[in-house]
Amino acid sequence: MPRTAWLVLPTYNEAENIEGIVDAAARALARVAADGFRVLIVDDSSPDGTGEIADRLAAESHAVEVLHRSEREGLGPAYLAGFRRAISAGADLILEMDADFSHDPADIGRLVAAIDGGADLALGSRYTAGGGVADWGRSRRFISRGACRYARIVLGLEVRDLTGGFKCFRREVLETIELETVRSHGYVFQVELTLRALRKGFSVVEVPITFHERRLGRSKMSTRIAVEAAWRLPQLRLKQRAG
Repeated sequence: MPRTAWLVLPTYNEAENIEGIVDAAARALARVAADGFRVLIVDDSSPDGTGEIADRLAAESHAVEVLHRSEREGLGPAYLAGFRRAISAGADLILEMDADFSHDPADIGRLVAAIDGGADLALGSRYTAGGGVADWGRSRRFISRGACRYARIVLGLEVRDLTGGFKCFRREVLETIELETVRSHGYVFQVELTLRALRKGFSVVEVPITFHERRLGRSKMSTRIAVEAAWRLPQLRLKQRAG
């Protein structure tokens, strides 16, 4: 099936991972994008030199593009900037994933296959049947599952991994869910996109994946991100009822 696929890859201080993840993702995309692909690195002025490495990769390959942002505003705004660029370039499929190998680029093909099978949005899911998490301790597993369960209960949704950030969208989904009004910045951004897709009647399918601890570097999770999720989810529920 002729199509173009863009992977949006937000980065902040990922100098240790960026070259490897771009190479692995490009090889995976080449197998599923019959009409071309692009890896779009969205770097928020990383002080560790990630942006400079990204520029070198873009100079070496026409399949890599870099979008430099002057401030670190959070995961949501970085993805929104990348989505706008991909849509304007005519991408048919738009993917997102972490830049630290928490998500296995080899699973890109499985997400795209779910789209080919009729899904409008394919989610890489840790908590659906067949999915899982590797390299995490018991407390972190408990917190992660608890956060997903909290989101499901507050929003009344059946999707088991609402906070996951490994996704493949048909472009029509992103064109329809009014990205210009999305206000979430941290990981609740992922919840909001899935909620909006479901509210618009799009088909959402969970694809089981194994989530791994990052290979190198430090996690970007913070107390601020957790606090945002705690107050933002009830807001989304109220907006859902009002809409």
